[in-house]
Amino acid sequence: MSIEERSLERRRRIVAHRATSFEDAEEWDLDFWQERTPEERLSALVAIRRDVEVVEAARGRGSAEER
Repeated sequence: MSIEERSLERRRRIVAHRATSFEDAEEWDLDFWQERTPEERLSALVAIRRDVEVVEAARGRGSAEER
């Protein structure tokens, strides 16, 4: 799956919340992630890591293994 396809899929699934305070944001974030399955949480972590690697490569840094 390309980054464009992942981006489109992410936009289809996005859930938003306008927090009224930092505490509200923290509570909402905790509730959001606790409602997810372990598989969904792991998938999100892997997707974030892949996105970070793409950004680092674009900046000329390469991955952590290459350093």
